[in-house]
Amino acid sequence: MRFAILDLETTGHQADDQIIQIGIVVLNEELNVADTFSSFVRPDKAIPPFITGLTGITDEMVEGAPVLEDVLPDVVKLLGDAILVAHNVGFDAHFLNRELDRCGYSPFTGRRLDTVDLLRMLYPTLPSYQLGAVSEAFGITHERAHQADSDAEATSLLFAACMHKLRELPLLSLQRLGELFNGYDDLSWLIQSMLKEKERETSLDLQSHVYFNQLAMKASDWAELQPAREDMDEEAISTMTFEEYMDGVRDRFRALMPDYEEREAQSIMFDEVHKALDNERHLLIEAGTGTGKSLGYLLPSLYYGVKENKKMVVSTHTINLQEQLRQRDIPLLHEVAPFPFRAAIFKGRGNYICLRKFDTKLRMREYVSPNEDLMTAAQMIIWLGETGTGDQEELNFGNKGGEFWETVASDADSCLNRACPWFRRCFYHRAKHEANIADVIITNHSLVFTDIQAEHRLLPGYEHLVVDEAHHLEEVASKHLGLQLSYFSFVHPFNRLVKDSRGGGLLSQLIALLHGESESNVPAWIETLDELGKSFTSIREDWDKMFELMYTLMGMTGGAPATQTENGQSVFRIRPNEHPTGWKSITDTESNVFADLNKAVRTLEKTLNDIKEKIDDTPIVNMVTDLNGAVKDLARIRDDMREFVRADKRDTVYWMEATAQFKAKSLQLNAVPADVSEQLRTHLFEAKKSVILTSATLSVQKSFQYASEQLGLEGLEEAGKLTTVQLPSPFNYREQALVIIPRNFPQLKGAGSDQNFVSLLVKSLADSAVLLGGRMLVLFTSYRMLRQVYDPLKEALEQHQIQVLGQGIDSSNRSKLTRRFRQQSASVLLGTSSFWEGVDIPGDALTCLAIVRLPFQPPNHPLVEAKSEMLLAQKQNPFMKLSIPQAVIRFKQGFGRLVRSAKDRGIVLIYDTRVLETYYGKYFLYSLPGPKIEHMHTEQIVPRMQQWLGTEQEGVQS
Repeated sequence: MRFAILDLETTGHQADDQIIQIGIVVLNEELNVADTFSSFVRPDKAIPPFITGLTGITDEMVEGAPVLEDVLPDVVKLLGDAILVAHNVGFDAHFLNRELDRCGYSPFTGRRLDTVDLLRMLYPTLPSYQLGAVSEAFGITHERAHQADSDAEATSLLFAACMHKLRELPLLSLQRLGELFNGYDDLSWLIQSMLKEKERETSLDLQSHVYFNQLAMKASDWAELQPAREDMDEEAISTMTFEEYMDGVRDRFRALMPDYEEREAQSIMFDEVHKALDNERHLLIEAGTGTGKSLGYLLPSLYYGVKENKKMVVSTHTINLQEQLRQRDIPLLHEVAPFPFRAAIFKGRGNYICLRKFDTKLRMREYVSPNEDLMTAAQMIIWLGETGTGDQEELNFGNKGGEFWETVASDADSCLNRACPWFRRCFYHRAKHEANIADVIITNHSLVFTDIQAEHRLLPGYEHLVVDEAHHLEEVASKHLGLQLSYFSFVHPFNRLVKDSRGGGLLSQLIALLHGESESNVPAWIETLDELGKSFTSIREDWDKMFELMYTLMGMTGGAPATQTENGQSVFRIRPNEHPTGWKSITDTESNVFADLNKAVRTLEKTLNDIKEKIDDTPIVNMVTDLNGAVKDLARIRDDMREFVRADKRDTVYWMEATAQFKAKSLQLNAVPADVSEQLRTHLFEAKKSVILTSATLSVQKSFQYASEQLGLEGLEEAGKLTTVQLPSPFNYREQALVIIPRNFPQLKGAGSDQNFVSLLVKSLADSAVLLGGRMLVLFTSYRMLRQVYDPLKEALEQHQIQVLGQGIDSSNRSKLTRRFRQQSASVLLGTSSFWEGVDIPGDALTCLAIVRLPFQPPNHPLVEAKSEMLLAQKQNPFMKLSIPQAVIRFKQGFGRLVRSAKDRGIVLIYDTRVLETYYGKYFLYSLPGPKIEHMHTEQIVPRMQQWLGTEQEGVQS
């Protein structure tokens, strides 16, 4: 058996494109290199600049190369009876066969294997399957990425790694994969070959995994997990003072890190957090980048929690930060703490796999998108042998993976709890048990509010809470204390029930199972379930009609169309008890949906209860349980839709948003409280003994007034229940950051764009990027302007070999774009919304940050509008009390992307001259942590940058 690993470089992907380089590595059965082949190929067309930029292959390099006809005999000989392997084999095989046919050869018809598929299946937690990124993850030196010989060599090493891993899989996992891909394609052949090989082995390793119900798993019975300090002398902890504890921690830091230096800001934070917990006070503490904020609250929280035997809950806004705490800070804490402790990560239930649902899905073999679903199921079979958490965050799904996950995710409504055969292996109950025995629970803002809504049935009881990324708390509270509905809110559960017009879905699966039962009620049940399928299809038609009516209304509201946001969204507000013209036809359709859904839900509930009482066959019990979950989802959707359509609560803001691209299917319906400060006060600050709120951006002009008002903390400082602290920055911003404002830059009028502004912006950005060799992040407040800048900037920088990456153009995935930006230093990254915070690019990869406009929220957004109306009713100025503070906090977040360490040095360009020309501009500049601020004419920017950065950087064009 031989494997021929092939890679082609071509002039493009179109029908008239040609091969410009071929690389082949032949591996023998032992996966050792048996032969190699590499050659440039002379095409009869010029190589496009884009391909040269990507591959480094120029017209000069292929000028003396042989033509394809002269190269193919060697290629055909090498491929012979080999198995063809490539990274995205469909592309290479298609291109090769087309050229073989053109040159008079027979096409390659042998077996094909794709390393993308193998890597996806066998390494389901890799963040990327792009060849360069995977090579880096595997430690493969890949100096000439996108050149065929180098790519073929890297692919051969990855293929060998996949083959080794496949051989090492537990027999049970291989058997499940074999069943899954049975008769599928050449991947099935490979798995069956490995399976036969494995079955011939005389000794099997049964120690490496836990085997249960035909699955090989890493995670064992969670009931075996015990608290951290069962046998420890508690008195030693109870007599330890905080000073003694911290002295010991610092000593262990020095032993671990010889260059450890104490940071003044972090030391203040240790003391302030401890004092707040010890005195049962709340704390607002602003801690900038470089403070060491995570350890700043974790160390004192751990001490207080263990000494006082109190549960400590830490809440973050993003799952990213939760993962950072899990992977970086908690392990460090274990090394420096003077006693053992347990920290648990606890997320919303839908983040964990339900093993019962997954097992049922594998057995039923019901797949909506067969190719994608089979691959996702295969990924999960491998992953279950490796995961200790069952948390979907670990997985890298394909396109339809998210839809597959929805069908196997844990949820309360279909949970059998202790009656479930998988209960002691359930990942959600493992996470819950770990939280119950933990000293510190790390969760997220969403779950904190879900727990409040669920009357504290999710998180273990707690009285002390640390809120990191606290500037998002009010926004998350609004969302969770309100409701959101979309077109797909009903369509997804409908698809689970009915699937499509050809049948399938849970109802059809239950009918198929019932056909095998002898119970006398079976014919009546089947008839009812069959009728219900038709009812749900009819409800779906009304649901579609209702969303079409809403979408039409957004452009037909008595002559006043919906408001257009800068990002192309249409937003339309519905005022309580002032419903627009045309709303009646929506309420009539909703009445039909409500009545029909009500009837269908009740009938289905009654039928399912009947089946459950009379039949105890496990597959049927499982199916009934899952259907009950879908029924409860539909009942919630029915009630939420009624609440939205009534739109009658004075303190709630109702609005619809949609995009022209996906029309009615893009509709989002929102109903959220205009002001959540009272709820926050009641549920958090009055209910808890101590809440620590921290973020890099809580103050505006050295004042915490805005945060206090939004979060319901007003008056608590005067009452002695709240302390506010702003920590000194650990960085020397005067030396590390220069802010430049081009004072002669035109001002943009309104939300629209101005061609003169865009042209001058592109020229200034291009000049700066050429000086710096890329290494720029440009922050926009609108996708529209980002798109207008993208093409001309790309064109201007192409000749300087500087790539431009645009959010929503090159990728919508922030992590992927950031990784590409870091990997190729000669890059300019254009970002909006999510790039203003949470992006960490330390070191030389980022030298310049450009802020195109001040990040004001659109004043006509319904939530901003409603908050403004409330302030006006209180005789207050909404611009000063709301718009300015919101924008300043966002601006500070954006500024924080530049300096991420004590060694970073860089420049911030602010193209919005309102910071100089308006009375409120000072609020933005005074909120910055003390950088050097200069304003000048646009043509002086590049010389000043060059002067400030020192001598012109080597290899950078000017």
